[in-house]
Amino acid sequence: MESRDRPQAAAQKPLSATTLKIYADDWRAFCDWCAAQNASYLPALSATVAAYLTMRQNNLGGSGLRVAHAAIAFHHRQAGLAWSSTDPVIATLLRDVAKTQTRAVRPAAALTATEIALLLSSCDHDPGGRAGFLNLRDRALLSIGFAGGLRRSELVALDCEDLDFTTAGLTLRIRNPRSDQPSAAASSSSSLIVSRGTQAETCPVQAMEIWLRRSGIEYGPIFPRLTAAGTIEARLTGNGVWKILRRRAAQVGLQAPAGQRLSPHGMRAGFIAEAYGKGAAEAEVMAQARQKDRSTARRYRPRAGSPA
Repeated sequence: MESRDRPQAAAQKPLSATTLKIYADDWRAFCDWCAAQNASYLPALSATVAAYLTMRQNNLGGSGLRVAHAAIAFHHRQAGLAWSSTDPVIATLLRDVAKTQTRAVRPAAALTATEIALLLSSCDHDPGGRAGFLNLRDRALLSIGFAGGLRRSELVALDCEDLDFTTAGLTLRIRNPRSDQPSAAASSSSSLIVSRGTQAETCPVQAMEIWLRRSGIEYGPIFPRLTAAGTIEARLTGNGVWKILRRRAAQVGLQAPAGQRLSPHGMRAGFIAEAYGKGAAEAEVMAQARQKDRSTARRYRPRAGSPA
């Protein structure tokens, strides 16, 4: 029987590490369900896949089901097995779910300096040694994410080689901002400057300096995953940033307003909204946020409602 986690590789278009992890998680969930149903998962019958997706539709929704289906298709092709993405049974199911589960997209609640300071207050405790790594990393991640108006993909992609500390602040090299594929990284980059803050408690540059000094990280990812004991592991993922934000928000009782949601994108939204609110010129806002479309930038103008 083929491995449930690492089917034999076949030639396929390269996928990002984040996509591969999502596919691996969905694949394991499918395999576990098949095992419980005494059904074959590799190869899987279209009826089996349809039954699985039907079972998951209430908590995944249309987009989640499409990702789960893509993960199953991917692992079949990796194993050299034929798979049709247009199977009529599955296609009909996905189409019907899309019609019945159309959901309004809730915007990310803008996290302004006030909310960021509240989140950072949950990172104050530093018992020393590796035990303090979690708070130090999260403080640096949240403060630099807000101060730089970074997308979470940009945040987790930062390496030590992308940082240049000066007396005035920190210059970040943003590599390949919107591409998943490493082959494009060298051809697309930009830089931005993060100034030092007036207060040590919320200064993003100082938070980064302390984190790097204490962790001993000198090259590679500056934001790695950490074990409970503070052991440094692989690069943090975008989903990991979301989990950090959710955990820190729960610790300080921060909630999104009705109709909005807490999301790492809120740090970027809050940064841009505050820049507009302080009278920054639109061209300056777009340059710092690395935006090319004025209509996109204007969507971030201050709006009513903030986390409370």
